[in-house]
Amino acid sequence: MRKLILAALVASAAATPAFAQDATFSGPRAESIVGWDHVGDDSLSNGSRDGVVYGGQIGYDYQAGKAVFGVEGEITGATTKDTANGVLVAGDRLKASAGRDLYVGGRAGFVVGERALIYAKGGYTNARFNTHYTSTTSDIEDHDNVGGWRVGAGAEVKLNDKVYLKGEYRYSKYDSDSAGIDAKRHQVVGGVGVRF
Repeated sequence: MRKLILAALVASAAATPAFAQDATFSGPRAESIVGWDHVGDDSLSNGSRDGVVYGGQIGYDYQAGKAVFGVEGEITGATTKDTANGVLVAGDRLKASAGRDLYVGGRAGFVVGERALIYAKGGYTNARFNTHYTSTTSDIEDHDNVGGWRVGAGAEVKLNDKVYLKGEYRYSKYDSDSAGIDAKRHQVVGGVGVRF
Protein backbone atom coordinates (compact mmCIF):
# COMPACT_ATOMS: atom_id res chain seq x y z
CA MET A 1 0.00 0.00 0.00
CA ARG A 2 2.83 2.40 0.86
CA LYS A 3 4.47 1.66 -2.50
CA LEU A 4 1.21 2.44 -4.29
CA ILE A 5 0.80 5.78 -2.45
CA LEU A 6 4.47 6.65 -3.08
CA ALA A 7 4.09 5.83 -6.78
CA ALA A 8 0.96 8.03 -6.99
CA LEU A 9 2.77 10.95 -5.32
CA VAL A 10 5.76 10.61 -7.65
CA ALA A 11 3.46 10.50 -10.70
CA SER A 12 1.55 13.52 -9.43
CA ALA A 13 4.72 15.51 -8.81
CA ALA A 14 6.02 14.62 -12.26
CA ALA A 15 2.72 15.60 -13.94
CA THR A 16 2.40 19.00 -12.24
CA PRO A 17 5.49 20.61 -13.83
CA ALA A 18 4.50 19.10 -17.17
CA PHE A 19 1.05 20.73 -16.94
CA ALA A 20 2.55 24.04 -15.87
CA GLN A 21 4.93 23.91 -18.82
CA ASP A 22 2.13 22.97 -21.26
CA ALA A 23 -0.26 25.60 -19.87
CA THR A 24 1.39 28.52 -21.66
CA PHE A 25 -0.26 31.49 -23.31
CA SER A 26 1.45 30.87 -26.67
CA GLY A 27 -0.16 29.88 -29.93
CA PRO A 28 -3.31 30.51 -31.95
CA ARG A 29 -6.64 31.05 -30.19
CA ALA A 30 -10.33 31.57 -30.97
CA GLU A 31 -13.06 32.85 -28.68
CA SER A 32 -16.66 34.00 -28.49
CA ILE A 33 -17.61 37.12 -26.54
CA VAL A 34 -20.76 38.78 -25.22
CA GLY A 35 -21.31 41.82 -23.03
CA TRP A 36 -22.54 45.38 -22.45
CA ASP A 37 -22.38 47.97 -25.23
CA HIS A 38 -22.77 51.71 -24.59
CA VAL A 39 -22.68 54.06 -27.59
CA GLY A 40 -22.62 57.83 -27.14
CA ASP A 41 -23.29 60.09 -30.14
CA ASP A 42 -24.82 63.55 -30.56
CA SER A 43 -27.08 62.14 -33.29
CA LEU A 44 -28.93 59.98 -30.73
CA SER A 45 -31.97 61.55 -29.08
CA ASN A 46 -30.65 61.31 -25.52
CA GLY A 47 -26.95 61.29 -26.40
CA SER A 48 -26.33 57.60 -25.65
CA ARG A 49 -27.86 54.13 -25.78
CA ASP A 50 -27.11 50.72 -24.23
CA GLY A 51 -27.31 47.30 -25.80
CA VAL A 52 -25.64 43.91 -26.04
CA VAL A 53 -22.46 43.27 -28.02
CA TYR A 54 -21.74 39.74 -29.31
CA GLY A 55 -19.22 38.17 -31.66
CA GLY A 56 -15.96 36.33 -32.04
CA GLN A 57 -12.22 36.86 -32.07
CA ILE A 58 -9.15 35.06 -33.35
CA GLY A 59 -5.59 35.76 -32.35
CA TYR A 60 -2.05 34.56 -31.89
CA ASP A 61 0.09 35.02 -28.77
CA TYR A 62 3.76 34.52 -28.01
CA GLN A 63 5.00 34.04 -24.45
CA ALA A 64 8.57 34.93 -23.45
CA GLY A 65 9.06 34.21 -19.76
CA LYS A 66 6.22 36.01 -17.96
CA ALA A 67 5.61 38.46 -20.85
CA VAL A 68 2.97 37.77 -23.51
CA PHE A 69 2.61 39.59 -26.85
CA GLY A 70 -0.15 39.00 -29.36
CA VAL A 71 -2.14 40.10 -32.39
CA GLU A 72 -5.90 39.72 -32.76
CA GLY A 73 -8.84 40.33 -35.06
CA GLU A 74 -12.50 40.57 -34.09
CA ILE A 75 -15.96 40.94 -35.60
CA THR A 76 -18.98 41.85 -33.48
CA GLY A 77 -22.59 42.91 -33.82
CA ALA A 78 -24.76 44.82 -31.36
CA THR A 79 -28.38 45.35 -30.36
CA THR A 80 -27.75 49.02 -29.53
CA LYS A 81 -30.33 51.30 -31.19
CA ASP A 82 -32.35 54.49 -30.77
CA THR A 83 -35.63 55.79 -32.20
CA ALA A 84 -36.75 59.42 -32.31
CA ASN A 85 -40.15 60.69 -33.46
CA GLY A 86 -40.95 64.12 -34.83
CA VAL A 87 -37.33 64.90 -35.70
CA LEU A 88 -38.05 67.26 -38.60
CA VAL A 89 -41.84 67.24 -39.00
CA ALA A 90 -44.75 65.73 -37.11
CA GLY A 91 -45.19 62.05 -37.85
CA ASP A 92 -41.66 61.34 -39.04
CA ARG A 93 -39.31 58.80 -37.43
CA LEU A 94 -35.55 58.38 -37.27
CA LYS A 95 -34.06 55.01 -36.27
CA ALA A 96 -30.32 54.74 -35.56
CA SER A 97 -28.52 51.50 -34.75
CA ALA A 98 -25.01 50.17 -34.29
CA GLY A 99 -24.09 47.55 -36.87
CA ARG A 100 -21.06 45.33 -37.29
CA ASP A 101 -17.71 46.34 -35.81
CA LEU A 102 -14.36 45.13 -37.17
CA TYR A 103 -11.21 45.35 -35.04
CA VAL A 104 -7.55 44.50 -35.56
CA GLY A 105 -4.83 45.22 -33.04
CA GLY A 106 -2.26 43.96 -30.61
CA ARG A 107 -1.97 43.22 -26.93
CA ALA A 108 0.78 42.91 -24.34
CA GLY A 109 0.59 41.48 -20.85
CA PHE A 110 2.16 39.42 -18.15
CA VAL A 111 1.41 36.06 -16.56
CA VAL A 112 0.29 35.96 -12.93
CA GLY A 113 0.84 32.58 -11.30
CA GLU A 114 0.49 29.74 -13.80
CA ARG A 115 -3.06 30.28 -15.06
CA ALA A 116 -3.81 34.02 -15.32
CA LEU A 117 -2.85 36.68 -17.84
CA ILE A 118 -3.37 40.43 -17.36
CA TYR A 119 -3.08 42.51 -20.53
CA ALA A 120 -3.59 45.86 -22.26
CA LYS A 121 -4.64 46.19 -25.89
CA GLY A 122 -4.99 48.73 -28.68
CA GLY A 123 -5.68 48.97 -32.38
CA TYR A 124 -7.90 50.06 -35.27
CA THR A 125 -11.67 49.65 -35.29
CA ASN A 126 -14.23 50.21 -38.04
CA ALA A 127 -17.92 50.35 -37.10
CA ARG A 128 -21.07 50.56 -39.17
CA PHE A 129 -23.83 52.92 -38.03
CA ASN A 130 -27.23 52.52 -39.67
CA THR A 131 -29.93 55.18 -39.98
CA HIS A 132 -33.46 54.89 -41.34
CA TYR A 133 -35.60 58.01 -41.74
CA THR A 134 -39.29 57.74 -42.64
CA SER A 135 -42.01 60.34 -43.10
CA THR A 136 -45.13 60.74 -45.20
CA THR A 137 -42.96 61.79 -48.17
CA SER A 138 -39.59 60.11 -47.51
CA ASP A 139 -38.04 56.73 -46.79
CA ILE A 140 -34.26 57.06 -46.58
CA GLU A 141 -31.89 54.36 -45.35
CA ASP A 142 -28.17 54.94 -44.89
CA HIS A 143 -25.16 52.93 -43.67
CA ASP A 144 -21.96 54.70 -42.63
CA ASN A 145 -18.68 52.83 -42.06
CA VAL A 146 -16.61 54.87 -39.63
CA GLY A 147 -12.98 54.24 -38.61
CA GLY A 148 -11.42 54.90 -35.24
CA TRP A 149 -9.20 53.51 -32.51
CA ARG A 150 -9.69 51.23 -29.51
CA VAL A 151 -7.84 50.74 -26.22
CA GLY A 152 -8.64 48.32 -23.43
CA ALA A 153 -7.48 46.01 -20.68
CA GLY A 154 -8.48 42.60 -19.44
CA ALA A 155 -7.67 39.33 -17.74
CA GLU A 156 -7.63 35.78 -19.01
CA VAL A 157 -7.78 32.68 -16.77
CA LYS A 158 -6.99 29.16 -17.99
CA LEU A 159 -9.45 26.42 -17.04
CA ASN A 160 -7.05 23.82 -18.45
CA ASP A 161 -4.26 23.80 -21.04
CA LYS A 162 -6.72 24.59 -23.88
CA VAL A 163 -9.83 26.39 -22.58
CA TYR A 164 -9.89 29.83 -20.94
CA LEU A 165 -12.29 32.49 -19.68
CA LYS A 166 -11.73 36.23 -20.10
CA GLY A 167 -13.11 39.56 -18.95
CA GLU A 168 -12.31 42.82 -20.73
CA TYR A 169 -13.12 46.54 -20.80
CA ARG A 170 -12.54 48.54 -23.97
CA TYR A 171 -13.08 52.11 -25.16
CA SER A 172 -13.49 52.99 -28.84
CA LYS A 173 -13.59 56.39 -30.53
CA TYR A 174 -15.00 56.85 -34.05
CA ASP A 175 -14.79 60.03 -36.08
CA SER A 176 -16.11 60.85 -39.55
CA ASP A 177 -16.48 64.42 -40.79
CA SER A 178 -18.18 63.25 -43.98
CA ALA A 179 -20.86 61.24 -42.15
CA GLY A 180 -21.20 63.68 -39.27
CA ILE A 181 -20.51 60.92 -36.72
CA ASP A 182 -18.53 61.55 -33.56
CA ALA A 183 -19.23 58.44 -31.50
CA LYS A 184 -17.67 57.03 -28.36
CA ARG A 185 -18.16 53.47 -27.23
CA HIS A 186 -17.67 51.71 -23.90
CA GLN A 187 -17.88 47.92 -23.70
CA VAL A 188 -17.49 45.36 -20.93
CA VAL A 189 -17.34 41.82 -22.30
CA GLY A 190 -16.81 38.28 -21.11
CA GLY A 191 -15.70 35.41 -23.25
CA VAL A 192 -14.73 31.79 -23.49
CA GLY A 193 -11.92 30.67 -25.76
CA VAL A 194 -9.82 27.76 -26.96
CA ARG A 195 -6.09 27.83 -27.53
CA PHE A 196 -4.78 25.44 -30.20
